[in-house]
This record gives sequence, structure tokens and C-alpha cells, in this order.
Amino acid sequence: MNSTNRTVVVTGIGATTPLGGDAASTWEGLLAGRSGISLLEQEWAADLPVRIAGQIAVEPTEIIPRPQARKLDRSAQFALIAAREAWQDAGFAGPAGEESSVDPDRLGAVIASGIGGVTTLLDQYDVLKEKGVRRVSPHTVPMLMPNSPSANVGIDLNARAGVHTPVSACASGAEAIGYAIEMIRTGRADVVIAGGTEAAIHPLPIVAFGNMMAMSKNNDDPQGASRPYDVDRNGFVLGEGSGVIILESEEHAKARGARIYVEAVGQGISADSHHITQPDPSGSGIAQAVQNLLDQTDLKPAEIVHANAHATSTPQGDIGELKALRKVLGDDLNHVAVSATKSMTGHLLGGAGGVETVATVLALKNRVAPPTINIENLDPEADADIVRGEPRALPEGTIAALNDSFGFGGHNVVLAFRTV
Repeated sequence: MNSTNRTVVVTGIGATTPLGGDAASTWEGLLAGRSGISLLEQEWAADLPVRIAGQIAVEPTEIIPRPQARKLDRSAQFALIAAREAWQDAGFAGPAGEESSVDPDRLGAVIASGIGGVTTLLDQYDVLKEKGVRRVSPHTVPMLMPNSPSANVGIDLNARAGVHTPVSACASGAEAIGYAIEMIRTGRADVVIAGGTEAAIHPLPIVAFGNMMAMSKNNDDPQGASRPYDVDRNGFVLGEGSGVIILESEEHAKARGARIYVEAVGQGISADSHHITQPDPSGSGIAQAVQNLLDQTDLKPAEIVHANAHATSTPQGDIGELKALRKVLGDDLNHVAVSATKSMTGHLLGGAGGVETVATVLALKNRVAPPTINIENLDPEADADIVRGEPRALPEGTIAALNDSFGFGGHNVVLAFRTV
């Protein structure tokens, strides 16, 4: 149980996103090159400078009973839906200790959020101001806590090996998965539910991001607004949702006859220590994260044929990431098919690493890379093999893929997965 070199595999996936209410419909939307971005038609959005977002395709109240949903922040609702899907997809019929074969003391949960229960916090403050102290929900604190999604998933699935919530802005979801890999590799757990979630489509975050000049204001063309690597890209588009995977030791998965999607090879982490919001334009911190990944695993650069790029559609970030990949993986990057799925989902902040890990796992399993949409005029500095327009077949044999995630504060996380 205390081995520090256990192989970790992915046995289940789940998602709820602007493209679909589960992993299958999300994947279908990605392969079809379909945008999940739409105009915000809520009354509160009418006078905002940014009126577009990637709103969830299936409202959680269509899945979670309303009495339960009222006690959960929207971010926790998303996480619970994605986690339950992943749990069932992995072949576990019910909560640990009941119908499944998982020992609860060997089951962990690591679900991250970059912002946490911001909509609960802001909405309940409005209630306090407008309706008085007696109308504030007694569930407010457990709803707004950043660890609420992870805690509720842990309770729902009876996880006792440890329930954790890394918070590292837009790298949070990927860091959660990396942490979960280490929980299994070091023997703390046999199975871990891991991913990210975010629900921040609200006037204050939208205005705040907009005033930073970080978001696209292409309100007249919502579906074309997120355009990574295009010369006219002008900021990210906010999205919401969750992506969760089930990680498991290979030994445990094989013992129960589980279907294995891919191997979770490991993670590489670094920090820019450059600026609180701007990435290091040289990409040196990202390059270090990729190099750390290679140094800490048996992964070879030649195995890496696909990358789900962070690529948020910002002028500096998109190019800095490609510079970093070229520095470590080769100047031409011709052997790496790069996909920027935020062009379709928008940027899910702390949920991005989870959703994009689901996409990376399915890309390897199905040997096809989803396209990047909205590239009408490719930036000359985007010197890489960007998958554009149509999905791209990936080669046969043992291949690997990266999922890159970077966050405000200079957080860099690179995850690697490999076919089995």
C-alpha cells in the first residue's frame, strides 16, 4: 500500500459544460467544432460591457432534486453531477462501502475551484441588504466555501482517504488532478475522484474581468469571440461547468476488471513569479513545468503527439505557451497536434483543467484531436501544428498527450496521459 511508484490510470470520466450535460455530448460538440458561447439574455446583463458567456447546456436542477440543489452553490452542483457520472462510468454502482468494491478509507476526492461560491456570496449579500438579516440562508457558509464542491462530492461518494481543494486560479482543476495522481502513487489511496468546477457567470466577476481588459467584448458575435491564435483575439470568454475523472491504481483497476481509458503519467508544476495577472511572455515558467514533468516521469518527448493547450485567446498567453512547448519539445512542434478547446467552451477558470483533461483522455482513447475554431487569420507567431477546422487523427502505437493549465499568480500545471 505504501509503494511510491504505482501506475495510475483513468477509469471514469464525467462533465457538464456549455456543450453538453455529460462527457459524451461535450465530446461530440468538441469534435463537431460547435461553439457553446451565447449572448447573456438575463436582465442584469443588459448594460454590461461584456454580455457573452459559455452558459451551461443543461441546468443542474434538471438533474439534482431541488431540495438538495438549494443547499448547494452552483459550482458544487456542477461538480456533483460530473462526479456522479464519472463514478458510474468507472463501473461503481453506488457510494463506496455499499454497492461498490472500494474501501472508503482508500477513496479520496480532490475537486478544485478557482473562485468557489462567489454567486452564493454575492447573492446572499444582496438578500441581506434588500430583505434583512432573517432572510439570509443558514446554508450560506457551507455553500460559499471553496472546498464545498469537494466536500459534497466526498460526502456523496463516501470518500475518507482525504478530501482536498487546491486553489490556484485557472490552474486549479489541473492541480487537483495532479494531486490526486500523487495520492495514489504514494499509497494514500487506491481510487480518487478528481477535477475542477466553476460557476462565476455573475455581474461582478464579469465586470471585474472586463475592466482588467482580460475578456473579449465581441458581443455582436458570441460564437466567434473566443479565437485562440487568431490575430484578432482580444481576450477570453467566461464559461461555467465541471469536469471530473476517476483515477485509480492500475493494480486496483485490473483486480476489479475495470475498463481503463489511459494511463495518468504525472504532472509538472512551476511558478512564474513574474506578475499577479500577466504570464511571463518568454514562457520560461511553462517550459520549466514541462521539463519537470519529463524529469519526474518516464515520458519521452517523442511520445507526445497531442496537447490540449491552455490557449485562452489572450494576446500574450497563447504565444508564450507555444514558445514554452517549442523550447522543451522541439522547435518545429510538427509532431504535436495542438488543440485549443476553449474556443468552443469558453474559459471555465478553475473548471478548465478538469474539462480539458476529459477532452485529453478522450482524444487519446479515440485517437483523434478536436479542432480549434474561429481561426480566420492565424497569428504568424503561432508557430505550431494547430488543429483547425476539422478533427485530426492521431497516430497508432503508444502515444501521449499533455493538458496545460496556467493561472493568475503564475501557477503552471502540465498533466500527461498515455495510451495503454
